[in-house]
Amino acid sequence: MYYNIVLSKKGMDISYIINELGEERERYFSAVAPPIIQTSNFASSTVEDLRQKMLHEPEATLYTRGNNPTVTMLEIKIAALEGAEHAIAFGSGMAAVSAAVLSQVRAGDHVVSVKKPYSWTNALMRQFLPRFGVEVSMVDGTLADQYRQAIRPNTKVLYLESPNSYTFELQDIEAVVAIAKEYGLITIIDNSFASPINQNPLAMGVDMVLHSATKYIGGHSDTMGGIVCGSREMINRTFASEFMTLGAVLSPHDAWLLLRGLRTLPVRMARVAETTRHVVAWLERHAKVERVLFPFLPSHPQYELAQKQLRNNTGQFSILLKTDDIQKVELFCNSLQHFLMAASWGGHESLIFPIAASYASGKLKPTLPFNLVRFYVGLEDADYLIRDIEQALDKI
Repeated sequence: MYYNIVLSKKGMDISYIINELGEERERYFSAVAPPIIQTSNFASSTVEDLRQKMLHEPEATLYTRGNNPTVTMLEIKIAALEGAEHAIAFGSGMAAVSAAVLSQVRAGDHVVSVKKPYSWTNALMRQFLPRFGVEVSMVDGTLADQYRQAIRPNTKVLYLESPNSYTFELQDIEAVVAIAKEYGLITIIDNSFASPINQNPLAMGVDMVLHSATKYIGGHSDTMGGIVCGSREMINRTFASEFMTLGAVLSPHDAWLLLRGLRTLPVRMARVAETTRHVVAWLERHAKVERVLFPFLPSHPQYELAQKQLRNNTGQFSILLKTDDIQKVELFCNSLQHFLMAASWGGHESLIFPIAASYASGKLKPTLPFNLVRFYVGLEDADYLIRDIEQALDKI
């Protein structure tokens, strides 16, 4: 179903973007797989050649901390998938988040962010930005007007993550964008949950879209990366400042791995979506599950918004186990045989991340309940995963 989606204003089909765009095979011996240009430096033939590269570094191959052909190929493809004019790749998703936000603020400015973003985004907002004189207000975000109410005269950025981490609340992207435009503010969204296959916020008016490419874009749990997409002017300005100065660049080899992952992105997303629906439907009926947090359930309060904004579901959801005993939560998690217990998501393997692991005796408890377990469904068969969950639930 995904291969016929047209994702670019220029009418480029997703199959063309993934398999052909940005690939000049005649320049590298007609190899089917792109080359890894594993170099830190690029030579110039004349002083004038070097001068021109220095004057036009955002477009030139001068030094791999700036541009590298393998990395550029990835940037071209992701930009096209998001319908963006331009993109920059980073060494991690958090590098992309940090650069995008820092590119739009300075001391004395104010940011309004969704309240429960990815944990390290939360650290950026609550700890890092205030150190440098940037104020941050955190809002629930399930109602767009919550952003409006938090706006101050010094507000510069509205930050979204839709759906957000662990509990998967959505923000009404078009409504928040309308508020931002009314006040002349910049909107930035983390689109990692959806991937470019399932949601394109730039088409809804968002200014900057970012991804942890470590997740679905990579798809094999063997590399890390991040990417920021937006207008050429915004991306070039970020390139000349935060990107080049902080140096959190993506290596050519990691870019090559992400390109490899990109080849199968549509089919992986389709498989993950189908399997997840089966697993979620089974869990919703189970007596030992208090609640399933998944925007594509008709019982979810934001089901209609999810249907409007997202083309399909993905593989992340959480459950609240029906118990007030943390030891039973741990027993359930420890009893799973085919779900790895690990951070992140987006690879071929199914994972869990129990909030109970964040609870330590004598320390401040996290804001999320200990009976919440986040799941990621990979490429295994649905029945295989359901049998595993069933035998673990039977033990509590």
